[in-house]
Formats: sequence, C-alpha cells, structure tokens
Amino acid sequence: MRARQPRHPGRVNAQKRSLGAVDAALLTVGAIVGTGIFITSGDIAEQLPHPGLILLVYLASGLLILAGALTYAELGVLFPRAGGIYHYLKEAYGPLWGFLFGWTAFLVIMSGGIAAIATGFGQFLAVFVPGLPPAASAVAAIVLLTAVNHVGLRPGAGVQNLLTVLKIGAILALVGLSAARPAPQQPDLIAPLPPGFGLSAFGLAMIAALWSYDGWYGVTCAAGEIRNPKRDLPIGLIAGTLIVMLLYGLLNWMYVASLSMDQMAATDRVAETAAVAAFGPAAGRWVAAVVVVSAFGCLAATILYSSRIYPPMAADGVFFQRVARLHPRWQTPVWSLWMQSGWAIVLALSGTYQQLYTYVTFASVMFYAAAAGSVFVLRRKRPELPRPYRTWGYPVVPALFLLACVALLANTLLQSVREALVGLGLVLLGLPAYAYWKRKPA
Repeated sequence: MRARQPRHPGRVNAQKRSLGAVDAALLTVGAIVGTGIFITSGDIAEQLPHPGLILLVYLASGLLILAGALTYAELGVLFPRAGGIYHYLKEAYGPLWGFLFGWTAFLVIMSGGIAAIATGFGQFLAVFVPGLPPAASAVAAIVLLTAVNHVGLRPGAGVQNLLTVLKIGAILALVGLSAARPAPQQPDLIAPLPPGFGLSAFGLAMIAALWSYDGWYGVTCAAGEIRNPKRDLPIGLIAGTLIVMLLYGLLNWMYVASLSMDQMAATDRVAETAAVAAFGPAAGRWVAAVVVVSAFGCLAATILYSSRIYPPMAADGVFFQRVARLHPRWQTPVWSLWMQSGWAIVLALSGTYQQLYTYVTFASVMFYAAAAGSVFVLRRKRPELPRPYRTWGYPVVPALFLLACVALLANTLLQSVREALVGLGLVLLGLPAYAYWKRKPA
C-alpha cells in the first residue's frame, strides 16, 4: 500500500541544517545521561549482588546500544530528515507502523520521559531549595526549555551543549577524585556468583541498565537539522554512544570501589551514597548538584529531539495539521514543542507517567527492534537508495541487536506479562486514531 503523500511537504523539510558532528555527539550524550545512571546501579545490585556482574551488565548493555547506533546510523543517513524511527518504520513496513510508534511516543514514550526527567530534576533540586515542590520545579523546567527551543535551534542546541559539557566534566571530576583518594576499596570482580544467578536475572538487570541508555537514538530524530548528515550523523551517534559507555563504566567502577553490595542494594541514590562514603557528608550535596545539571541537560536534549517526531506525521496527514507548521522566523516546530510539553506537564502533575512508562517499556523495545529490522527490509525493498554509510559489520551487527531485543522482549513476557500486555494495549489504542486521520480528507 502506498503511503499517503504529505499534505505539507515543504513545512518540515524547510528546517535549517545547522548542527555539526560535535553538536550531534553532544546531543547523543545529553539525551542519554540524565538521572538513571546515578540511581539504577543500586537496583541492579539488589538483583545481582556481584561487582563483576554489575560492570558486565553495563558493558553488555553498552555494546547492545552501540550495535543499535551502528545500525541506526545507516537509517539516519538513508532518510536524513526529521522524524527518525517514524520514517524507518513507515518506509519499511508501511504508514501504520510509523504512526503507531509516533502515537506511542507522544502518548507515553517521549512525553512520559520528559515528565520523568523533569520530576527527577525537581526532586534533586529540592535538596538545595527545601520546601520547593518537585512538581513546580518540573513544570518550570519544561516550560523554560520549551521556550528556549521555541526561539531557534541554535539557542536550544547551545544550551544543551553547554549543559552536556558541564555534565561530562562533573562526572570525570567525581570519578577522578574518587580514584585519587587514599586506599580505595578493591572490588572482587571474580567473586563466586550469587545464589540463584541465571540468565533471566541477568536479562532483567540489563533492562534496568538499558533504561539508563534510553535516548541513544535521539539525534536521528533531528537528522533534518544536521548540516552534513552523511558524515556528521554517524559520527555524532557512534561517538556519543562510546562517550556514554566510558562515563558509565567509570561511574560504576566508582560505585563498586566505594560501596559493598549490601550498601549499593540498600540505597536509591547510589552515586550520592558512594560519594559520601568516599569523601564525607559534604560530598552528597555536590553529587546532587551534578545530578541537577545532568537532569536539566537531559531534559533540554529530550525536548529538542522528540519534538521532531510529530511534524512529519502531521505532514503525512496522520496527526494534528498545525503540528507540521514551523515558526516563520525561527523555523522551529513550535506547535509540536508546546503540544508535547503540555501533555508532559499533565503527566508530571498527575504522576501517571510512572506507571505508564513502566507499561510501555515492552513496546519501546519492540519498536527499536522493528526499526533495526528495517535495515534488512530496506536493503531488499529500496536497493536503489544511496547509502554513503553502511552499517559496520552488516549483517551480523544489526542481527545481534535485533536478536538481543527479541530476547529482552521474551524475558519481559515471561517475567512481567501483565506490564507487557498493558503496554501493547496502549500501542493498539492508536488504531482507531489512525483510522480517524486516514478518513479525513487530504
């Protein structure tokens, strides 16, 4: 079935291409590193109380994401325009698949992610401003960063770049000071495996670690604004992922070198607890400041890239038509920005994002796997398209990413069947919405 021709083909494609390779790499880092890495390792220690396994979980998760980045880089170069996964699914499997991703992204994945990041920002900011409601800080942060992105790509990208550089510097300083302290604890990386350890437990721990890597594909959504996507998009996506893998490895080494497994499992703020153990009580506030900057930077990146998903949908006639419009002066998707942020604020204030985000994790991995599979489909379906970048290690690398995603999906179905089925239900709610927009006259 042929996809519907865009109703407003010039609106989305008119965006200025002003992001370079450094911008793309910093956007990738900024979109990934939020609050998760400062919290999630404690949850993993509860499941896998073994320092070597914790490091291995993050290494395996990072390699999986790197395989995804190598794969998505080909797709981003193939369709160097706003929308990312929406385009890959639409071109490979038909417009319905693209719409279902965009629908779920707006309903929960992106808007819920913005709500979660903003709420985390508010919770850590309250350490410095006692009595300030986290919800108020979350709303203020969302509105402020949406306004910055409203007035141009360069201001939005500039703020995001600055926050990401500060974030990287703060993490390196924290790890460096920890490594330089006298008599650091030497974790036993080859200790006996914990009782009851199995691949299922490792898989569940990987799902938790992968949450810390979420947003890795974000730069592909903004491909329409990258100056030279054939070169800069693969560099930014792959280099950004490698930087995050390094940062996560260093942070987790600091955790296991500063805390016992019982201490890690008992805390919900593992970075803060590790810093206090290493440097004393005053270090806790310093780490909280790092997390505030990290969360604010991640929020800036997420608002920027996720707002680029919906204008192509609107241009294709399967979303609100006004969302396709760009600001006449700033060339930014203002309707998309504010509609997304408005819904994210509703989710943040209601608190429903937490449960919805849990439910939709299964669907998110399903979409990531389907997008990776589109590399194989499009090489057969559209062999004539120029491919200045081809996936390194094809077909092994994309196949490994796809198989790993399928394994995670199967593990989730076995361990959390209710959440998986509810998540699929949220995706399928898009079917009547798709039918409605398809019936509207072009």
